[in-house]
Amino acid sequence: MEVLDAGALDLSYRHSCIPEKGYIVLEAVLKLKKGVSEDIYGKMKELKEQRVAKQPLEYPSAGSTFKRPEGYFAGKLIQDAGLRGYQVGGAQISEKHCGFVINKENATSAQIRRLMEDVQEKVYRQSGVNLEPEVKFIGTF
Repeated sequence: MEVLDAGALDLSYRHSCIPEKGYIVLEAVLKLKKGVSEDIYGKMKELKEQRVAKQPLEYPSAGSTFKRPEGYFAGKLIQDAGLRGYQVGGAQISEKHCGFVINKENATSAQIRRLMEDVQEKVYRQSGVNLEPEVKFIGTF
């Protein structure tokens, strides 16, 4: 067992060396700032309202599907490729936010993976940008 500080974890936007090195986190120490409860709850409410307005929370999903390519937004690239609402079986690019693949109608993992591969191919042809999945697939498809 090792004790590591944040500096040893190669932390950046949606990245750390934890999965690459096969680490398993057993415990974490967080340094929090003291604040006024009402202000904190107000900010939490505001952020929740933004999520509800912009994200397809009414359907199951794995959250943001593709990593943000440097200088771009994945959802905008997907939208610009004409893929809003694109569907493979029960898996669909969300009408609400193109950065999300939703399980609209009992999608299988194979359908979700196929949809993601189609999106990657079409976005690359349209823009020359490779979309890297945010999610990790385990198993065979």
